[in-house]
Amino acid sequence: MLQGMVGVKIGMTQLFDERGNVVPVTVVDIANWYVLQVKTIEKDGYSAVQLGLPRKRYRSKGFSGDWLQNKSVYFLHLKEMAVEASAAGAFSIGQKIDFNGFAMKAGDIVSVTAKSRGLGFQGVVKRWGFAGGPKTHGSKFHRRPGSLGNMRRQGEVLKGKRLPGRAGFRNFTIRGLTMVKMDEQTGCIFIKGGLPGKTATLVHIKVQGS
Repeated sequence: MLQGMVGVKIGMTQLFDERGNVVPVTVVDIANWYVLQVKTIEKDGYSAVQLGLPRKRYRSKGFSGDWLQNKSVYFLHLKEMAVEASAAGAFSIGQKIDFNGFAMKAGDIVSVTAKSRGLGFQGVVKRWGFAGGPKTHGSKFHRRPGSLGNMRRQGEVLKGKRLPGRAGFRNFTIRGLTMVKMDEQTGCIFIKGGLPGKTATLVHIKVQGS
């Protein structure tokens, strides 16, 4: 079995538990992934499988060996997943991954890794949470970063100084999330709470502590 699962974020909705309480969940589509390559300890030095998600226009056609000749044309995402050495033989090229291929179930505590939303070029107030200066009484400081080389011999800027720049689009991992439901009919899983990234973001899910 795969030690984790990879999917595409669809969006958020809500479910009701057995007590009738509303549970906010994020929906992740984990269907339509195919095995493209199987790596073994004897040949590659480690055990893993490479998974590929076909582009939408090819998903209804079924897997074809021609896809392997030019993966960037036929596949939207490629992802390598670790597997136990004893389980690597259970996978074959062209195999479609179903729910039985994942070592997790509803109720598991999972951690999710994904890229956050990109915010473009931002100032220090939005990027780093700086308070900024006064807005009135003749102040011209406002949202500027302030002094950069204070108390330095030649005013050089220390490496790592928090300055304006591109914000967002970074890998974040959220731990302690609950796998609420796994729907085999739709190929979707439902995870309690919000996940990093916008719609169609690739997310990596694994059981916490594994």
